Amino acid sequence: MFSDTLHAFRCFLKSEFSEENLDFWLACEEYRVSPSNVLKSKASVIYSKFVNPSAPQEVNLDAETREALLNVMDSPCSDTFDTAQQRIFSLMAKDSFPRFLRLTNSIETNRAY
Repeated sequence: MFSDTLHAFRCFLKSEFSEENLDFWLACEEYRVSPSNVLKSKASVIYSKFVNPSAPQEVNLDAETREALLNVMDSPCSDTFDTAQQRIFSLMAKDSFPRFLRLTNSIETNRAY
């Protein structure tokens, strides 16, 4: 059930051109439980892919959060992305997810008739 909902939410985000938010959030979840010997390389990949202003899947973070991340890239720890991840989660929770639920409810209502 969860994977079906996750897939549907991903498809919705893709249609809105904001799939990078979910990808970033999931990458941060994986990063958090990674062994300490791979944190630096994984942090670099996440930063390059999602945080850097020229990133291919740049997420919408404020300048202060970006700067804070840049300052710790030399010595990242398991909670390095926590603040950024929470900001993206809040963005999805307040914006994308309610629209996804409205669409899903609308589809379910239409199927009932």
